[in-house]
Amino acid sequence: MKLEFLQRKFWAATRQDLDCFVIDNNGFILISKRSRETGRFLGEVDGAVLTQLLSMGVFSQVTMYDYQAMCKPSSHHHSAAQPLVSPISAFLTATRWLLQELVLFLLEWSVWGSWYDRGAEAKSVFHHSHKHKKQDQLQPCDTEYPVFVYQPAIQEANGIIECGPCQKVFVVQQIPNSNLLLLVTDPTCDCSIFPPVLQEATEVKYNASVKCDRMRSQKLRRRPDSCHAFHPEENAQDCGGASDTSASPPLLLLPVCAWGLLPQLLR
Repeated sequence: MKLEFLQRKFWAATRQDLDCFVIDNNGFILISKRSRETGRFLGEVDGAVLTQLLSMGVFSQVTMYDYQAMCKPSSHHHSAAQPLVSPISAFLTATRWLLQELVLFLLEWSVWGSWYDRGAEAKSVFHHSHKHKKQDQLQPCDTEYPVFVYQPAIQEANGIIECGPCQKVFVVQQIPNSNLLLLVTDPTCDCSIFPPVLQEATEVKYNASVKCDRMRSQKLRRRPDSCHAFHPEENAQDCGGASDTSASPPLLLLPVCAWGLLPQLLR
């Protein structure tokens, strides 16, 4: 059954003056009156309802860990002054900058026909990689993030949320023979005073002893015993082709001929 067909049947059977959602057992929206909310987490769309469902025990929060995450390194400089740079480091930095500018200059003024397009492409790739090299300096880390799980013991629940000058009424009911829930809320009451419930990952900060234990428990990665640089069923002729690119002699002689004929044409 396609999602569009299910949505049409769903809205035909429900009242349009209410906010109706079909969510899964982890709180993600499958069907909503607003298509932009499909696929999003309910806590992002309506933090008040999810907060109330958590307090009623309809959903429970579970902390999950990602032991292969990448995080931005924290800065260890506690002052606004830049750290001292040795003369050798400054010289190497200046040399690297000059080499980069020279490569960009050669790529920009390339005159080898089809190589120009390749040079422009390489230049854009070089710019992109050089720009993001400083921005995307990440390091391995451990992160934790919340996951919300529906408790099937509660098949139906309803409640009232106090949202300042108004009250928001909601009803949630399990859809039989599925992991889905039907959630109906009152759209007339604004509950924006409740913050959204997000599933953002945060870095786990270990103390010295725990960090040492984590490093001891991690298995060291080693290189494979042999190198698999090719496959017997692979046709090497289908790969690459850049080495076959060469300058066309007629195209190289064309500017010379044009330069010789130009004075005769101007007479």
